[in-house]
Amino acid sequence: MKTFNKKVALLLGVLLLSISCSEEFLEPKALSFYAPENTYINAEGMKAALVPCSELMRNEWISEGRPLLTECIFSEVAVHGTTDRTDPAQNMNVQITPDAELYDGGSFNSIGDYWSNGYKSIRYANTVISRIDDAEYTSQEERNEILGLAYFFRAYNYYRLTQQFGDVPLILKEVTKPKTDYYSTEREVILKKMKEDLEFAAEWVPEKVDVGEVNRGAVNHILTKVNLALGEFDDAIQSANYLINGDYALMTERFGSYKNDLTRNIIWDLHRIENKYRAENTERIMLVMDREDMQGGSKWGGMYMRGAVPAFWRNIATPTGRKGTTDSNSEYDLVNTYGRGIARLRSTIYHMKTIWTDTTDLRHAKGNWIEMEDLVYNNPQLKDLGDPWYGKHLQLYSDEGKLLCLDTIYSWYSWPHYKLYVPDPNNVVLEGGRGDWYAMRLAETYLLRAEAYWWKGDLESAAADVNAVRERAHAVPFTPDQINIGTILDERARELYFEEWRKTEMTRICYLLCKTGKPGHNGKVYTLKNFSEDNYWYDRIMEYGDFYNKGVVTINGKEFTISPYHVLWPIPAAAIRANTTGHINQNIGYAGSESNIPPLTEIGDE
Repeated sequence: MKTFNKKVALLLGVLLLSISCSEEFLEPKALSFYAPENTYINAEGMKAALVPCSELMRNEWISEGRPLLTECIFSEVAVHGTTDRTDPAQNMNVQITPDAELYDGGSFNSIGDYWSNGYKSIRYANTVISRIDDAEYTSQEERNEILGLAYFFRAYNYYRLTQQFGDVPLILKEVTKPKTDYYSTEREVILKKMKEDLEFAAEWVPEKVDVGEVNRGAVNHILTKVNLALGEFDDAIQSANYLINGDYALMTERFGSYKNDLTRNIIWDLHRIENKYRAENTERIMLVMDREDMQGGSKWGGMYMRGAVPAFWRNIATPTGRKGTTDSNSEYDLVNTYGRGIARLRSTIYHMKTIWTDTTDLRHAKGNWIEMEDLVYNNPQLKDLGDPWYGKHLQLYSDEGKLLCLDTIYSWYSWPHYKLYVPDPNNVVLEGGRGDWYAMRLAETYLLRAEAYWWKGDLESAAADVNAVRERAHAVPFTPDQINIGTILDERARELYFEEWRKTEMTRICYLLCKTGKPGHNGKVYTLKNFSEDNYWYDRIMEYGDFYNKGVVTINGKEFTISPYHVLWPIPAAAIRANTTGHINQNIGYAGSESNIPPLTEIGDE
C-alpha cells in the first residue's frame, strides 16, 4: 500500500481540523481556515484536499458503530438486537423522527451521520471542482484526472443521499460565505447531473491505481447504480460490462493464505482480510483500508464480530439449570474463535433460514456459517462441579421443553463466520480488528447487471449473471423463469451481507417499480403518487421479517415497529431549521412535511 507522504499527511490534518464532527452542512462557515494559495497549487495539493472524502467513505465500514448497521436494520435482513439498553433503533415509529437522536449507529442509528458526512464529502469535492483551474498541472490529463476524482466523490454521496432521503439540496459549487437559502431538488434531476459527471470521470480516472484508491472500475460500478436509478438500463449494462468484460473476474479457484487448507473453500478465501489485498484477487474493485501503520486508521479496528455476532457468552443455561457459557475459558475459547458479540446487527429468519434454499451453497455451509448448536457449554464452573454438560453442544430447549436462553434476540442466532471473522491481536478478547473491507466487489456488479436485464425483460441474460455468482458458491443455478426482482434481492442478501447498502438499493428498486409500472415479485404494482404510504420496501419487510409490527416482539417494554414512510429517512430537523431563508422539504410521514413545496426541477446557480 502506498504510504501518504508528509506533505499530504499535514494537509489532511489541517483539513480535518477545519471541520468539527458536530458541524452541520448548513451552518454558515467557510470550508476551512488554511490559506488556499498554499494548498490548491498543484496536483498533489488537490489530491490532498480529496483525502477526507476517502476517510468519510471508509468510516461507513470501519468503526464500532459503523453506519452500515443502519442500512441493514432498515431492511428485511437484520434488526438492532441489543436488548440491554433502550436507545437502539427498534421501535422505528417512535424513535425515528426529525428531532430524534440520529447519530451513532452503535447506540442509536446513523441517519444523521449519513446526512452530515454526505454533505461534508460533497463540500470537499466541490472545493476542488470550483478551484480546479487555480492549480498548475503537468498536463491536461492530470487536471482531468483530479476533476474526475472530485466528480466521483460528489456523485457517490449524492447517489446515497437521493436513495436514503429522496429530494435533497443540490450543491455544485464551493460555499465561501454564509448561505441559508437552500432548496430541495428533485431526485432525478440530481441523478442526471451525477451521471454526467461520472461519465466524465469514467474517461479520465486511471484504471490502475494503488489499492484503496478510486479507480475507473469504481467509477463504472457507481455509474451502473446511477444508470439503474434513472431507469437507463442499456447504459447500466454498458457500464457494468466495463468491469465484467474487462480485467476483473470472479474468484472461482482457491487462493491466498488458506488455499492448501482442505477444510476451507473459495468463499472462506475470498473474505480473508489478508486475501482481499492480494494482487491475484481479481474480484476486488475497491477496498476501504484499515491498517495499524496507516494515516487515519481506526483506533480499535472494525469490530465486526462485536457488532454482528450474538452474545452467546451470556444468558445461556445448561439443561441442569446452571450458567452455561462465558467469555473466559482457555480450553473452549469460544470468544477468541468467534468473537465477543453484542448483537448490534441481529439477523432475521429471512437471512438465517428463508433464503438458503439448497444444501450445496458454500456460503451457508458448516464452518462458513455458524449455528448456535455448533458451540459448546464452556463455563469452567461446570467442569469444577462435574456437570455432564461441560464441553457438550448448546441446546435451546431442555428435554422437558424449557427455554434455556434468557434472550433469543441478543444471545441466540446464527451468523456468517466467514464474512465477520477478523483477527484482533491487540485485544484480550476477539471483537474484530483492523483489516481491509470490500467497498465494491465484482459479484455485486454481476447482480446489478442481472437486475438491468430483468428490467428489460431479458430473463435468460439475467439468470446467467445471477448464476455466475451462485455457481461459484456451488449453489443450484436458477432457470430464467425463476428470475424476478425478489430473486435478485435474495441473491444480494446471500452474497453481500454486511457489504452492500441494503436499504439504499431496496429504495432505488422501489422507485423503479413505481417508474416502470412493473410488478414486484409479489405481483403488486406501485405508483409514485403514494410512495411513502404504499411501497415494495415495506411490503417485503412485512413478508419476510419476523420482528417488525408482529405485536409479540418487545424489548424493555417497546415493540419492534416500522412504517411504509421509513422507505425514506427523515431530514434532520436541525438542517431544516438552520436554512432560514430557503426551504428544504421534509419527507412524507414525518413532522414538518405538511409545509413542503414543489422541489426544484432544474439546476440553478448552486
